[in-house]
Amino acid sequence: MSQINANPKVDFFFDEAKKWQAELEIMRTIALDCQLTEELKWGVPCYTYKESNVVLIHAFKEYCAFLFFKGALLKDTDGILIQQSENVQAARQIRFTNLKEIVELKDILKTYIYQAIEIEKAGLKVELKKTSEFAVSEEFQKKLDEMPNLQKAFHALTPGRQRAYLLHFSQPKQSKTREARVEKNIPNILDGKGLND
Repeated sequence: MSQINANPKVDFFFDEAKKWQAELEIMRTIALDCQLTEELKWGVPCYTYKESNVVLIHAFKEYCAFLFFKGALLKDTDGILIQQSENVQAARQIRFTNLKEIVELKDILKTYIYQAIEIEKAGLKVELKKTSEFAVSEEFQKKLDEMPNLQKAFHALTPGRQRAYLLHFSQPKQSKTREARVEKNIPNILDGKGLND
């Protein structure tokens, strides 16, 4: 690729793309045109401004997307930002299913990227929900009440690990399933481990 500021460590992502290759290449060009630094993070191209993550490119079976790390702060004047799930607080995606969409939106996409850069320059942060604002399933609350050592271990975890457990425990519709999840994860919590550690 003739991009001056393309990072050779990232080339494989574009070279090995089985699907969306043309779409991913133009997305790369758009991000690099915005004078961002191209890095490889989490196995995908990530574009940074002074070491702060601004946007990354990722590909899925049904679509490819720009993911804005602080997308919740962007002014979505064109109504194209997507919140992946209700639990995603800061990030927002712009999804594509064909090359024509990206080409037609090129200038708008650059506007969104420049806006995201300005958010970084200004040092703005997304106000995340506090752990205390997440629901605690009654099955987990019961265990916390019964086991003071579990309560102490849970509160010693980082807020992110606490949130992951709270979401994991409250997702199932059936009490039996919620209870099984709690039981299964008690040893990890007591060991100071997160859900995916």
